[in-house]
Amino acid sequence: MSSVVRALRPHDCATAAALYARCFDAPWERPWSADAFGQLLATPGCFGLMLILDGQAIGMALARVAADEAELLTIGVVPDARRRGGASQLLSTISRRCRRRGARNIFLEVAEDNPAAQRLYQRHHFVVVGQRNAYFDRGKQARAAALIMRLDLQGKN
Repeated sequence: MSSVVRALRPHDCATAAALYARCFDAPWERPWSADAFGQLLATPGCFGLMLILDGQAIGMALARVAADEAELLTIGVVPDARRRGGASQLLSTISRRCRRRGARNIFLEVAEDNPAAQRLYQRHHFVVVGQRNAYFDRGKQARAAALIMRLDLQGKN
């Protein structure tokens, strides 16, 4: 995949919201609005990325750094562009930028019923450090637990 990762800017919030809706289109998902992206980007320590391929936005990520900890708030690549390294590219860039901002660890929550995302995070050296039971809404199905994962950024380039 020959793609470019660039900063998510305030004028990109509608595009980011549309990407989010495409990435997470299960009936129980509540898509993030452009206003939600804008409010998060305006929060101190928060930043986002866009993944661009052939001039088209195909992925996004949002993270927040506070003191020496970071949280990956969301990351996604549109379904027809998955399995080509885009999510890894976003995650690597998020990790580098969090480290440069002083984070020693990045935390995230991933659904226990999302093995593809878990494998992505494990390939990037995230480890499970906890669990939140019944965290993710699944509509009429039982709620899914969230695995809390952490990446130690100390000593990473």
